[in-house]
Amino acid sequence: MWGDYIRLAVDGIAHRKLRSWLTMMGVFIGIMAVVTLISLGQGLQKYIDYQFEKIGGDRILVTPGGGGFSSGAPGGSLTSAKLHDDDLDIVKKTRGVETALGLIMQTATIGYNNKNKFLSVVGIPTDAEYLPFLRDFEYAKVGKGAYLKKGDRFKAIVGPATGKDVYGKELDVGGRITVNDVEFVVVGISAETGNPAINRRVIIPQDTAKELFSKQDDYAMFGVKVQKGFEPSDVAEKIKERLRKHRNVKEKEEDFSVQTFENIIASFKIVLNMLTIVLSGIAAISLIVGGVGIMTTMYTSVLERTRQIGIMKSIGARNSDILFIFMAESGILGLVGGIIGVVFGLFASFIGENVVRYYGIKEYALYAGPDLILGALIFSVLVGCASGYFPAKRASTMKPVDALRYI
Repeated sequence: MWGDYIRLAVDGIAHRKLRSWLTMMGVFIGIMAVVTLISLGQGLQKYIDYQFEKIGGDRILVTPGGGGFSSGAPGGSLTSAKLHDDDLDIVKKTRGVETALGLIMQTATIGYNNKNKFLSVVGIPTDAEYLPFLRDFEYAKVGKGAYLKKGDRFKAIVGPATGKDVYGKELDVGGRITVNDVEFVVVGISAETGNPAINRRVIIPQDTAKELFSKQDDYAMFGVKVQKGFEPSDVAEKIKERLRKHRNVKEKEEDFSVQTFENIIASFKIVLNMLTIVLSGIAAISLIVGGVGIMTTMYTSVLERTRQIGIMKSIGARNSDILFIFMAESGILGLVGGIIGVVFGLFASFIGENVVRYYGIKEYALYAGPDLILGALIFSVLVGCASGYFPAKRASTMKPVDALRYI
């Protein structure tokens, strides 16, 4: 029985090839857009999770200002609040804190290969006590050469992409650069992180950075490592409490922000999810257009096959038989449109993935799980069936005598 329904539905589509293809275009364009956006969005979420794993869940960031961590240019803060040495001492003495260090960040003119570029410069402490923290922190690891050590003044560690990508010439250990016209010797190359901005930064000793940028007691952020056995969220709350008391500010009126990396990643994910939903909603409008196209095609099909419907009813076909035939036809239009949309969507996602990798985020990969593909196909079939229901209902309720008289 069901095989007969499918066969009749396929025959109906085959007799109107051009119209059927045009009808399916609205569906496959919508499905393609949805699959592309969701697969790229899920890939970005996987990338964020990967970065979080590399950073480590036992890290806390303390930044000036009440707006939390900013992804903008270092040194470009819009807040007048500052972090000082006495704030760092308070953080270090908080229960559950294993290590805490202050970081100076500034955009500076970096000269190499007879070119000057504005790059991010990070001033880090060089005391031996901080070396385990830096070695364990993915974004501070050295991939080649040496770490900065106490007593170093005009030595630097550069990102792996600083030389060739920025200046068009490889920059290796032993090379020389200038920071605001002051010459530095490169002693190390940072490990590859997958983040283009991090891969192009320059790291110099903190004492030198203080002199160079006139920041004797002004930190861009504190990096904190939590002791084993303590929850980062609990330690973060304790740091907030102690800093509020020290800086004499009330709760919710803080001029600083304390965030775990889990909080930061969650914030990025919320924004990403909202963006994906909005863009997918916009893309789904084409699915509505596709559904209207299917409905129009099915109404036309009902009119063209009115006599055929009358003949089928006169020889014993029930209303449900007619309904299922036309519903199957509209469902097949949706399914085929969905299959084409999924294929083109995955192809478009693959192109997007390679574009992202080309621009430096090499660990990025699209994610199109079976749930996405199956969901897209089911959705396209539902759109087809829903769009074809009313034309199918009209066909099933025709009276045989009226249908046979139709010319």
